[in-house]
Amino acid sequence: MENPIQQILEKQVLTVAKAMEEKLDEEIAALDRLEDDDLEVLRERRLQQMKKMAEKRSRWISLGHGEYSEIPAEKEFFSVVKASERVVCHFYRENWPCKVMDKHLSILAKQHIETRFVKINAEKSPFLAEKLKIVVLPTLALIKNAKVENYVVGFDELGGKDDFSTEDLEERLGQYQVINFEGESSAKPSKSKAPTRSVRQSRNADSSDSD
Repeated sequence: MENPIQQILEKQVLTVAKAMEEKLDEEIAALDRLEDDDLEVLRERRLQQMKKMAEKRSRWISLGHGEYSEIPAEKEFFSVVKASERVVCHFYRENWPCKVMDKHLSILAKQHIETRFVKINAEKSPFLAEKLKIVVLPTLALIKNAKVENYVVGFDELGGKDDFSTEDLEERLGQYQVINFEGESSAKPSKSKAPTRSVRQSRNADSSDSD
């Protein structure tokens, strides 16, 4: 006698397959009904989309996207974060954990050209470190529209060890929406979102950022 559970599963699989087949038939039929003028409109629309994306990529590359670079001085930090919509900034010092982070960020910078990846020496940037409350190194400041939206502090969110994968870091950055990431994740973004701090070059605003 056949297993009733297996019969149910087989029935469900057939139902899903039939639904997918019907949907595909509908899409093929819709394409068949398109006139030459409709196809030309779709083609033109696609070309415009490709042109806009090419212009975006060209602009991103001109701003330094696609590479993992160092900001040599504090004052240059402000022009960098104002020029790009999304920036991942690694506050580092010369130690092993920061070198581990460097390795992964170098890879992600090439994969996610939509985001600027940079690093800055925290010990040589006392004003920024104090303003953005950078204590643990490495710390990634996740910046959108010139505002620090979130942080990745140390390796706590990446399993607590230095053997995390580039994909682990990519997933975390994707959850905070500082990169375009379409992968599936079972983890949920942290509910304890860091307070948004405006990245301004005014020392007079320091008091408004204090806890």
